Amino acid sequence: MVPYLTTALTGPLLELEKRLLDAQPTIEHWFRQQWKEQAAPFYTSVDIRNAGFKLAPVDTNLFPGGFNNLNPSFMSLSIHAAMGAVEKICPDAQRLLLIPENHTRNSFYLQNVAVLAHILRQTGLIVRIGTLIPDITEPTTLQLPGGAQLTLEPLVRTGDRIGLDGFDPCAVLLNNDLSAGAPEILKGIEQTIMPPLHAGWATRRKSRHFRAYENVAIEFARLIDIDPWLIDPYFTHCGKIDFQARQGEDCLAEKVGQMLEKIRAKYDEYGIDQPPFVIVKADAGTYGMGIMTVKSPDDVRELNRKQRNKMAVIKEGLEVSEVLIQEGVYTFESINEAVAEPVVYMLDHFVVGGFYRVHTGRGADENLNSPGMHFVPLAFDDTCVMPDSNASPDASPNRFYAYGVVARLAMLAASIELDEALNETA
Repeated sequence: MVPYLTTALTGPLLELEKRLLDAQPTIEHWFRQQWKEQAAPFYTSVDIRNAGFKLAPVDTNLFPGGFNNLNPSFMSLSIHAAMGAVEKICPDAQRLLLIPENHTRNSFYLQNVAVLAHILRQTGLIVRIGTLIPDITEPTTLQLPGGAQLTLEPLVRTGDRIGLDGFDPCAVLLNNDLSAGAPEILKGIEQTIMPPLHAGWATRRKSRHFRAYENVAIEFARLIDIDPWLIDPYFTHCGKIDFQARQGEDCLAEKVGQMLEKIRAKYDEYGIDQPPFVIVKADAGTYGMGIMTVKSPDDVRELNRKQRNKMAVIKEGLEVSEVLIQEGVYTFESINEAVAEPVVYMLDHFVVGGFYRVHTGRGADENLNSPGMHFVPLAFDDTCVMPDSNASPDASPNRFYAYGVVARLAMLAASIELDEALNETA
């Protein structure tokens, strides 16, 4: 089941998908060369928007929290990819400590933790789950839907090592995005932490990521002879914003106007009869918080108090002072008349599956990562790595392959972004 692409503007996309299919040997060879020079993040998920004339990533998550939404039929892909990731980062690992978000009531997220732990255990690791929640002072077992259980244990630090009571792990895997900053208990430990602490949202910035992605997209577009705009959303950055005090609004409105003109010029070039729009989002953070759709500079100047409050604060109650101004990419995919967008999951540098985020209450030009969303129970029915050259470019395995290519480009950009950030702090 592939969502219906509800647009007549499929010409450019079909051409892009065909170009990707025809260039598959070149593309795969290019990726292999890239991974000789870059270490892939341990795991990554990428939100992609399919506008019919453009296929582009709009968000890249280094602490993915939806492994429970992947198609169980492809579990073996995840296990084999995880084996490679563990051997590469910590070849002697026997015991692994998994540290999740501080959720105890979000059953969907906890199911993700359970599936992730299962994948890691199937690689031959002994996996236990530690928690940063201060109220948990002894092993605590949580009940999950379907009768499964998850045991969280308090972290114990001994010298420069982190672990649990009676459990000294070789490596630590974070499934916590550290929005509030890296806790002291994790700083300066001698074990390998994946992803590294500087990948957390306290230090990471979306503008840095999309700057790295822009360079990757230009090189890739040159490789297969396409316009990089077809796979890359325009963006700019605006700092020193205070939505509640209405500071920085003029700067933001001016940059929004410039971005809309830039998009409009591209739409004219490709004969696209759609109004351009811009997404303004917090430059750090996740969970779809601090995001709004903007179609005019006046939209920024005329925010009411409720809208300003919504934009001012993100996860962990952190105030927004910097925003990313990103070209809005339509999603013209739909399932049962509800808008949908693909989310692609990777372990190491391998695509292991994906699913569709669906929202019945949102439009094709709005953020779908918001309350009311759901995930299609029928996850991707193809693996994103097996295109069919005998089928049409928009056939299910070929569209999934296109998703996988774009997602891997975003993952490559994330790898470059993390290296650059590390070099700056070194």
